[in-house]
Amino acid sequence: MTGPGGRSRSVDLSTSVGTVRFPNPVMTASGTAGHGAELARYMDLSSLGAVVVKSLSAEAWAGNPAPRVTEVDAGMLNSVGLQNPGVEAWMEEELPALLATGARVVASIWGFTVEAYEKAATALADAPPGVVAVEVNLSCPNLHGVARTGESRRAMFAHSAALTADATAATEGCRRPRWAKLSPNVTDITEIAGAALEAGAEALTLVNTVMGMAIDVETRRYRLGAGGGGLSGPAIRPVAVRAVHDVCSAFPDAVVVGVGGVATGEHAVELLLAGASAVQVGTATFADPRAPVRILAELERWCRRHGVARLADLVGKGRADT
Repeated sequence: MTGPGGRSRSVDLSTSVGTVRFPNPVMTASGTAGHGAELARYMDLSSLGAVVVKSLSAEAWAGNPAPRVTEVDAGMLNSVGLQNPGVEAWMEEELPALLATGARVVASIWGFTVEAYEKAATALADAPPGVVAVEVNLSCPNLHGVARTGESRRAMFAHSAALTADATAATEGCRRPRWAKLSPNVTDITEIAGAALEAGAEALTLVNTVMGMAIDVETRRYRLGAGGGGLSGPAIRPVAVRAVHDVCSAFPDAVVVGVGGVATGEHAVELLLAGASAVQVGTATFADPRAPVRILAELERWCRRHGVARLADLVGKGRADT
């Protein structure tokens, strides 16, 4: 794209996720960028739309037994188990260095019960203004609704519309816009999405990992210490694209952040075309810690090549052949 006299014209990559405005749509994904400024040695974190930190609970949590991560043919399996120092320790020990980079920060919270979500959210109420939103990670095991729903103790909040609504509503005390992060491991993600939106979520993050497992055929042992885990990486990108598309079709006014297998600028474009207003980069950072800024540059170049002057002109513009 060139302007008068052959000068290069800039692309407006700014976007809004609900009431929060970002300079561009590329963010890190929770669980893949650490609790603080770990990736600052590889990139200028302030150049990203936002840094989404690893999920935090009200109290410190030790996580799952090792091994916690293993490669598979088309991605990665992880069973870290949401290890974290707790919200208050994070705000005291990790957050200041992250904010010092100039990054816009999205905190992520989780809990085993609705009350635990409420406690984690309330602890964030006094976080500095640089924490611009809270992602409510609903894709974790719940104990609260076992008797109520008859589900097993390994069920997740995001597997139940009622429990999704309960946990989302309970996080209002964070005093920030909330994004509900949902699981693709459900029959109808639009039902769960609707429940989260009704309960006060300003945006939806789609999707979390897909349940999977790997077994070492030589030792006959699980490759992860906890047995199964969550599959991320290239294999799940079509799952994410479908989830974003279906939710945006069911709720045209919903704001969605797309995540799952984004490793190139074109992958980001695909999720934007499906309806996402922003994207998160996760597993790609394990192979290339600079992946988020590379993907941002590739996205801008794609827009220039295709004559796209504004990111907003891409969002939701995927279509069937006619």
